[in-house]
Amino acid sequence: MATDYDTPRKTDEELHEESLEELKAKRSDAQSGQIDVDEAEAAENLELPGADLSGEQLAVRVVPKQVDEFTCSRCYLIHHITQLAKGEGAKAICADCA
Repeated sequence: MATDYDTPRKTDEELHEESLEELKAKRSDAQSGQIDVDEAEAAENLELPGADLSGEQLAVRVVPKQVDEFTCSRCYLIHHITQLAKGEGAKAICADCA
């Protein structure tokens, strides 16, 4: 931030008075008649066009764990054996969790 060294400097008393005025102005703004709106609640009531997927069916083919894959004991995701960081069997940990 650039500083203009030629401007007159304010004393501590002037700075204190100025900050009090700012606080009073903020307090009067906060007491205005505006109602606080909860954004999460407003988003729950928002419905996007074409967002109703209740009539759709999801078809996914589930493939069992392969011989060259393992389940990480921390994140419970199935990874290829090249992602094995340490352990084996039920104590195997992937490279992402290690």
